[in-house]
Amino acid sequence: MKIIKVGAMWCPACIITNKYWKEVKQKYNNIDFVELDIDMDEEEVKSLNIGNILPEIIIFDDNSNELKRIVGEKKKEEIELEIGEVYNEKNN
Repeated sequence: MKIIKVGAMWCPACIITNKYWKEVKQKYNNIDFVELDIDMDEEEVKSLNIGNILPEIIIFDDNSNELKRIVGEKKKEEIELEIGEVYNEKNN
C-alpha cells in the first residue's frame, strides 16, 4: 500500500494534520507514505485530481489503484480508522 498526503504550507487544516502525521506513519510503518505540497510539487499533484479542500490523503494498493480518499481536516483517530479499515481489508 501507498498513501499520498497532499497539503500546502499556507493551509491551516494541513498544519493541524502535520502535528500528528508522524504518529500515523509510525503506526503503519510497512506502508509507503509520500507527502506532496500542492504548490511545490505541482507536476506530481496534477495527476492526482486534487480538489479545493486540503489536505487530501489518498490510499493506493500495490498496483497504484486508488482505494480511498480522505479529504479535509480530520482528527488523528478518524484518519487512523480510515487507513486501518483499508489496510485490514487488503490484508485479510
